[in-house]
Formats: sequence, structure tokens, C-alpha cells
Amino acid sequence: MATVTAPAFRPGVPAFLKHRAVHKLLALAVAAAILVPLADARWASGSWPQALTVDLTKPLTGVSDWIIDNRDSHPLFLYFFGHVSNAVVLSVRAVYLVLLGVGWAGVTALGALVAWRVAGARLALGTAAAFLACGVLGMWVPTMQTLALMVVAVLASVVVGALLGLAAGLSDRMERILRPVLDTMQVLPAFAYLLPVVLIFGIGVPAAVLATVVYAAPPMARLTALGLRCADKGVLEAVESLGATARQRLLTARIPLARKELLLGLNQTIMMALSMAVIASVIGGGGLGDRVYQALASVDVGAALAAGIPIVLLAVVLDRVTAAAGQGTGENHRTRGVHVLLAVAVAAAVAVGGRLIGRLDWPDAWTISIAEPVNRVVDWMTAHLYSGVPVVGGTADWAGHFTTWVLDPLRDGLQALPWWSVLLLVAALAWVIGTWRTALTAVLAMAAIGVLGVWEPSLDTLSQVLAAVAVTLVLGFGTAIAAARSDRVERLLRPVMDVFQTMPQFVYLIPVVALFGVGRAPAVAAAVVYALPAVVRITAQGLRQVDPAAMESARSLGATGSQQLRGVQLPLARPALLLAVNQGVVLVLAVVIIGGLVGGGALGYDVVFGLAQGDLATGLVAGAAIVCLGLMLDRVTQPADRRAQKGA
Repeated sequence: MATVTAPAFRPGVPAFLKHRAVHKLLALAVAAAILVPLADARWASGSWPQALTVDLTKPLTGVSDWIIDNRDSHPLFLYFFGHVSNAVVLSVRAVYLVLLGVGWAGVTALGALVAWRVAGARLALGTAAAFLACGVLGMWVPTMQTLALMVVAVLASVVVGALLGLAAGLSDRMERILRPVLDTMQVLPAFAYLLPVVLIFGIGVPAAVLATVVYAAPPMARLTALGLRCADKGVLEAVESLGATARQRLLTARIPLARKELLLGLNQTIMMALSMAVIASVIGGGGLGDRVYQALASVDVGAALAAGIPIVLLAVVLDRVTAAAGQGTGENHRTRGVHVLLAVAVAAAVAVGGRLIGRLDWPDAWTISIAEPVNRVVDWMTAHLYSGVPVVGGTADWAGHFTTWVLDPLRDGLQALPWWSVLLLVAALAWVIGTWRTALTAVLAMAAIGVLGVWEPSLDTLSQVLAAVAVTLVLGFGTAIAAARSDRVERLLRPVMDVFQTMPQFVYLIPVVALFGVGRAPAVAAAVVYALPAVVRITAQGLRQVDPAAMESARSLGATGSQQLRGVQLPLARPALLLAVNQGVVLVLAVVIIGGLVGGGALGYDVVFGLAQGDLATGLVAGAAIVCLGLMLDRVTQPADRRAQKGA
């Protein structure tokens, strides 16, 4: 009788070991087991080794001194930078004088007519009310200064961005070259752009305009390239079959087909230009931003609010008008020309009428000062709400507890970690979420911070970012889940999110200073409020776009609402959740850096100190560290599939 041999027992590999992330972590652990003992023996643990630090103070100070000494004599400045600076100054001054010459009535009428032409009577009334409110608050002249700077900066940004987008949209080689540059520029905080232009152009309007152009041009370039590349292939083939040249195809097919992307690029460029124009008050941009900056420096919340309200009104009006233009269906050139001529004619008539009756300037008798009443309210809050409130405590108590229980331990914990462990954590996170290239980029960016000699201030900034991101994600995911599950909640949140997403970063500092005073906790609070709308919107959209068939299947099996959320919606919405985390981190970093103006300390304070004291070496090193920190955080939180979409 034949014997039956039992199959040999072959233990299976545990399921978790088959996961790609585990393979990456095991490979990283092997590399760490070899490299960490060598690094520890050579440079020891603890903070970043002094032997690996490069002191750039002397060379940067030397470069700064050379530029200052040769700014009026060297040919590079006389025949290039000097002409650029003069052109910027003359352009801004010309636009400013035109706005003043048109008068408050003419500017208001022109703005209302443009809004009516684009979006109807309701937005026209809102636009007129916004301009009138700027005058009533006593901010007409600063508003015109900001508008003049913005007009020049936006025109330059659109030209530069459109040319770059044209090159990237028509050439695969240029697209591959520009993509990583634009990726990096779009994750950098606004403060990182200030010091390089100050080094070349000094404090003043030219530096403010050029920093705004560099900051606002990437969205126009990206969306122009996207529009040109996504043009309908069938239309392009039809035009080509008619014998059209490449130039004719571009002008008659590609650009018209990319109209919506171009107008969306204009919208994004205008909003980013306004945000940067306000921040550029730190380097002499003037206007409304300067009023906010001076008020915050003296903790005058009333004066800051008086200038902050016109900024918000401008942001909302500009966003609505340009967004409505992008959603339009277009019309023939003759009708468009008639409307433009009508708007100009009416504005000119109003301006002439104002000049004849001597009413070009906003009348002083029509202004209302809100600074003193607001400061009285702040004083009352300081006396009654800052501390000592029964049971709940006060806002200052909350800020103090958050600093003592969260920010201080997080900062001290990061600074106590061995330097190599920080690099190892960065590598692990970036490689698990992305690829080895992104992990290498993140590690090199973090190591560059140590080489620059600002390891501990950077970890201080990082601790604030991590705390703000944690709060933002908890609040954002909770709010987004409620909005995704209830149409009523979504309708209630939509106008609030719209307004919050149009407000420049600088404005968020005003209410947090009023509520919490100055310090790191207020900077974190401002960052949370600034980043929250983007996290809520991206997460809610991802949850709402989950396959209805999957949801119906879960319901048919008797899954409860919470089970559907945990088992179906959240797993299927993972790409949207990761994108929300990435955007939350980038937006939080931008405001945490600006928080240096209200006591946030760390890298933001170093930049402000460098600008205020003329110590460009300190400011430039801090600015470079901010660039590296932003690059590292973006790579650590950017999933591989999103990078693949960028490259598509």
C-alpha cells in the first residue's frame, strides 16, 4: 500500500512583512545600524556638531557691504538693477497719481462698473461699498498706495508667469526644468522672498514690488502651462489639418481653449500679490500693510484693525470679481470693447465732476476712527477675559498653558534628540510616504539647516509647526466630516471658508494679538486659523467624492454611519487626506514664520531682526533655513502619487 507523505510545513511570511513600507523601514534600519555608530564615534550625539557647521556671517556680511558700497558706482547696478529700480518706482508712482487724480468717486465708480460688467449688480454694490468703507475708516490714501503697488506687481507677474507657462506648455524640456523650480517656490513662506531682494535693491518700493512678483508669478506659470497642455486634441488636429502654422494654432486654438485656466491663474496671482504686498510693508512697501505692521509693533490693536478691514474687503472684492470673470462664457470683442469704453467714460465723467467741485480727496468729515473704541474693548478684555475667569480661565491663561504644556515640551524634546535621530526620522517619514529621491531631498534639506548653524532655532520653529498642524488636523478633519455628512453644515461653512481663504496671512495676526497678546501661542493660533479652511475644504471634497457604489454596499450590509466613515470613506479618501495634511503643513509654516512679528521667536524673529537692524547676514541665514525647512516639510508630507500627478 502506498504511503502518503504529508506536505512539509512551510511557515508563511507574516502579512505585514510584505508591505512595501516595511521593506523601506528595514532597509533604512540596516543603513542606520551601519552609519549611526560611525557618526556617533566621529561627532558624538546631541545637538548638531559644531564641526559640521559653516559660519556664513563673514562672507554674507562682506557681500552685503560690497553691494552697499558699490550700489551707486558698479556698472551692474548703474545699468541694470538701477534701471529696474527706477522703472518700478516710476510705474508705481504713475499709477498712484492716476488713482489720486481720478479721485475717490472715480475709483469707486470704475470698480463698481467693472464688477457689474463681470458679475452683475450685486457684486457691483458690494465693490462700491468696500471702497467707500476704506474711505470711511480713514484709509483711502493707504488703500490707493497698496492698489498702485499691486497693479504694477500683478502686471509684471502675469507677463513673467505667462511667458514661463508658455514655454513650459509648448516644450517638454522646459516643463521638466521649470517643474521642480515652481514646486519649490510654491511651498516657500513669503518671508523667504524678502531678504534676497532687500540685499540687491535695499529697503523700499522696488524691493517690495519685485518680491511680490517673484512670489505671485508661479501660479500664473503653472496654470498657463496646464491650460496649454490640456487643450482639446481634436480641435488642435482640426486646426492643423487646415494648414495653420504653429503660431496660428497657438493664437487661434491653444490660448482660447486655455481661457479658464488663464483667468484662474490671474485670480491666484492677484490674491497672492495682495498677500505679499501686505507682508512687503516690512521692507518698505508702504500702504495698508505698513499701517498694520506699525500698529502691531506697538500692540495697537485698534489701529491694526482699522487697516486690516480694508485689506480684507479688497481681498474679497478682487477674489469675487476675478473668479466671476473666470466663470464667464465670453463674448465678442465688440461688445466687450463697448462695455470697457462705457466704464472708462463713466469713471472719467465722475472724476471730472469731482475735480470741478474740488472733491478728489476723501473728505475728512466723512471718516470714522475705530481705533480708540476697539482699544477700549481690548483693554476691557485684558482686564476681564485675559485671566481669572472662573472655571474656564482666560485667553492669556489658555495661551500660557498651551505654551507650558505643549510648545515648551515639544521644543525641548526635539532639541534634546541626537541630530542623527532627527535626520533618521525625516528619512523614514519621507521614504514611507514617497520615494527614495524625496527622502534624500528631505534629509539634505534638514542637514543644510544644521550646516547653516541654526539647528536649534529651526527645531523651535518646527515644534510650533507640529503643534499648529496637530490642532489644525483635529479641528479640520472633524469639521470636514460634519460638512461631508450634512448639506446644511456645508452651506453654512461655505461663505465663512470663502472669506477666510481670501484673507492675506498678515491679517490673521490682528485678532490673535487682541485675544492672546504676544508670544508663540498667538503665532500658532494665527497659523491654525489660516490653514484650517484649506484642510476642511480638501477633506470634505475627498469624503464627498467617495464612490457611491461603495457607500451603498456598506449600507446594504447594515454598517452604521461611523462604520461607513471608518471602513469606507476614510480609506477611499486617503489621497485627499494626505493632500490636506501637506497643504496644512505648508500654510501653517507660512504664518508661523510671520509670527516672529508678534513674539513667535525662532527663525521668524531672526528674519525680522535682520530686516529691522540691517543685519542681513543673520536674516539671510534664517531665510535660507526657512527655505530648507519648507522644502523638508513638503517632501515629508507629499505622497508619491501626488508627485506623479504633478509630473503628468
